[in-house]
Amino acid sequence: MLVHGSCAALLDEAVLILGTPGSGKSDLVLRLLQRGWTLVADDQVSCGPEGQVTAPDALRGLLEVRGLGVFEGLAVADGARLRLAVALAPRGAVPRLPRPAVWTSPAGRAVPLVTLDPFEPSACAKVALALEGACGRLGQRAGAFAA
Repeated sequence: MLVHGSCAALLDEAVLILGTPGSGKSDLVLRLLQRGWTLVADDQVSCGPEGQVTAPDALRGLLEVRGLGVFEGLAVADGARLRLAVALAPRGAVPRLPRPAVWTSPAGRAVPLVTLDPFEPSACAKVALALEGACGRLGQRAGAFAA
């Protein structure tokens, strides 16, 4: 099942980036790639029932970089498992202390959902920290992953 979004993985744990066209999905993925993450898919992500995420064959290894064009031949994470969804929003729309939320894929798989501003200087660090929280490796007293 296809989802409009972009996706990157750290090792085999994937983060799905959701947002409207031009909201910064590909830009955030590009910055994650510069920090050692691997591309899963850009623009469309195939979500399997077991949580596997991949690129559709026609888009595999492609990344659109606004102002430069579409690059090809990028390394792609195979077999990454979706662990977190990130909805993109402007800074004023990002809650300071969010309540836990979930995103459910068209295949019926639910993962934690957070909302971030993709253009904040700390956006990549926040995605990495959120992945740690979503996977249960870091706890919270209050916020998106608080028990």
